[in-house]
Amino acid sequence: MLNTLIVGASGYAGVELATYLNRHPHMNITALAVSAQSPDAGKLLSDLHPQLKGVVDLPLQPLSDAADYTGKVDVVFLATAHQVSHDLAPEFLKAGCVVFDLSGAFRVNDENFYTQYYGFTHQHQQWLDKAVYGLAEWQHDRIKEAQLIAVPGCYPTAAQLALKPLIEADLLNRDQWPVINATSGVSGAGRKASINNSFCEVSLQPYNLFAHRHQPEIAEHLGVPVIFNPHLGNFPRGILETITCRLKAGVSREDVAEALHNAYHDKPLVRLYDQSLPALKSVIGLPFCDIGFAVQGEHVILVAAEDNLLKGASSQAVQCLNIRFGFPETLSLI
Repeated sequence: MLNTLIVGASGYAGVELATYLNRHPHMNITALAVSAQSPDAGKLLSDLHPQLKGVVDLPLQPLSDAADYTGKVDVVFLATAHQVSHDLAPEFLKAGCVVFDLSGAFRVNDENFYTQYYGFTHQHQQWLDKAVYGLAEWQHDRIKEAQLIAVPGCYPTAAQLALKPLIEADLLNRDQWPVINATSGVSGAGRKASINNSFCEVSLQPYNLFAHRHQPEIAEHLGVPVIFNPHLGNFPRGILETITCRLKAGVSREDVAEALHNAYHDKPLVRLYDQSLPALKSVIGLPFCDIGFAVQGEHVILVAAEDNLLKGASSQAVQCLNIRFGFPETLSLI
């Protein structure tokens, strides 16, 4: 039995983690924590999220010093802000814990990336060098050996799962950059109230064009430049992405289907569509990424759908946990 700590447990991703780990046969939730300044400190998780009443009735403990948990936990999940994870992860790693970080603090091995896109100076290049990017279907062997797993962003997960098989099979004409149009529900902005994610204010709108921090994350890990157009939709959760690419001359629909099949026929948490296309209703509350496509001439449009809080965050973190410790990959997920 592995003892685990969830930091940032009161947020949307944190409560999903608690739900999955509570029913995991090899995990014991030792503690749930929030920042010492959080208004949620001292409350029961089930008071904030009533669906967990009688299931996870643990208090949210104020975290002031990572050393308080030294020797008490084996695994730490950080569902925290980027700079908080940046500061906390090395403390838990130094204590020998395996850390799964759901923030962006260790996703790209380049200090300048954090200065430009996250607004802080990264102080832990040695951990950037050691961190493994937790795109579970593509990093299985490296995750098995890692002490620090940087769980990918929600938008990048869907985009990379759709695009990577075609890039690896060399089917794309690199002269035309893939264009990713992606729409997310408002839970992607977190639980803290803001005028920007109020349902009375949110319509369907693009934001951060040419400036979203997930664009360089996607491009870095795909190895190809992309155009990324994020949108905010007036619905609680889920991400739908339509990705337009140009194929090399002579590449057929069958070639695209074969590349996707070869990549995912043995990957239980990616579901491929043959004739139809994915929809959000098919993935909300589930740990899958659904992928479909259409081809006309030299163009392919890929469609990827996922729950941003699950495959885009918490369920992928638990999937990485299962890989890391040699458990069945879908344990506690389905």
